[in-house]
Amino acid sequence: MREITVLTLRHPQDTTPALRRLVQQAAAAGVTLRLDEEETRKHGIESGPGVEVNAPMKDEVELCIVLGGDGTILRALQRYAGTGVPVFAVNFGEIGFLATIEPHEIEQGMEHALSGDYELLRLPAIVLEGPTRTAMNDVAIHRRVGERVAEIAYGLEGEVVGSVRCDGLVVATPAGSTGYNLANGGPVMAWGVEGLVVSFIAPHSLTARALVVAPGDRLTIRNRSRDPLDIAVDGRPAGEIPAGETIDARFVHDLGTIAQLAGSSFYRRLREKFGRLAS
Repeated sequence: MREITVLTLRHPQDTTPALRRLVQQAAAAGVTLRLDEEETRKHGIESGPGVEVNAPMKDEVELCIVLGGDGTILRALQRYAGTGVPVFAVNFGEIGFLATIEPHEIEQGMEHALSGDYELLRLPAIVLEGPTRTAMNDVAIHRRVGERVAEIAYGLEGEVVGSVRCDGLVVATPAGSTGYNLANGGPVMAWGVEGLVVSFIAPHSLTARALVVAPGDRLTIRNRSRDPLDIAVDGRPAGEIPAGETIDARFVHDLGTIAQLAGSSFYRRLREKFGRLAS
């Protein structure tokens, strides 16, 4: 049986009509959509042709369809990281840089998704060690509200590169370079580029610059502040770095998979999501 996981954003009023239509399309295509307990509760859908409700999420599915923004898409990519299950996303969020199609394209787009007519794009990730945490987009390390300015040292392959007084720093993959990193003034890295980018949040320096890290180099970040620094992985709280302690980050190839329509490209996404490029 062909089965597909469905994940949607937190507020169902925007996505329930689209999901009900998708169930009809799935039934006609001989596909079963799987909704876990949370998705079932949000949308009030009952089991029937094209849908199984209260279905535990599993790895043995053909595809994961997301009706949501980048946060929901990242949740799907993290859930299916390393499994080979592709994520096909419809943008019901703000920018939706990782989304495959927009809501006005959903009818035809879902026909492609349900028939398997899409291309696969492999995405790298960041792995933090001790304990292991995985980010598809970025890792943000920042001072706590009300605490003094942080001092963060960073090094590569055991060599100290520098120390910056700042509100924090961001380590981003190429897919995540158009997010928090871009807001910091860091460079946009085209999908397919290998490596990570490190940029600083509100640096108290005239010389702090973003740094692109080679894919094989281990990045070490040390908290030289007197206070702990918070860690966020893909925008979600993920622990802290105590004063005087370090964490390591490394680049990992091909951990996530995006399903995209034929003819899609990084540069088209960049133009459409962030405006026309200067000629």
